[in-house]
Amino acid sequence: MQDVRHKIQVSLQNSLKIVAKTIMFTATFLFFCVFRKMTHVQRTLVVLKPDSVGRSVVGEIISRFERAGLHLVGMKMLRPDRDFLFHHYETIGTMITRHGEKIFDDTVKTMMRTPIIAMVLEGVEVVDYVRKIVWSTEPKGAAPGTIRGDYAHMSYGYADSASIGIPNLVHASGNVEEAEKEIKHRFKAEELFEYDPLHKLFTR
Repeated sequence: MQDVRHKIQVSLQNSLKIVAKTIMFTATFLFFCVFRKMTHVQRTLVVLKPDSVGRSVVGEIISRFERAGLHLVGMKMLRPDRDFLFHHYETIGTMITRHGEKIFDDTVKTMMRTPIIAMVLEGVEVVDYVRKIVWSTEPKGAAPGTIRGDYAHMSYGYADSASIGIPNLVHASGNVEEAEKEIKHRFKAEELFEYDPLHKLFTR
């Protein structure tokens, strides 16, 4: 009788060990999947500049991001002052440090012509992807099919000679760290929304 009980106890212990290992493996796998998804899903800041607003091409530009399956989680129209733009372009972007005061002054003048639209987009490795849709800062060198390549054409040389900030329609965060700082600068936490768009089944 004792031998039977002992065998049952051993069998139960072995079964419990197998169950525990299975649970541990499943939990680890799920954590890895969630962590991997979280590290790949990013948010980035996109600003539609005065030339986008003034030329009434805002809807066309936003539709390009939406057609790519990117998820809009926040948007607002605002008219930034010089201090606000200083924080964006110098404190975060080090524009004066890299390019000098004149470039900054010309950019500020251009950015204060009309209200601008700021939005936060979410998606898989969205920072780099948005930069690819937008393309290089100088429209003259932007590839056809990109936002700057299709909607603008000006060169740095012309902008410098005219003492204007180069009209290139949009600003897009340069990297993940910059995106986090820029989003915090323009949006409060309660202005960013969590919801599931219908396309998420096919884009995540």
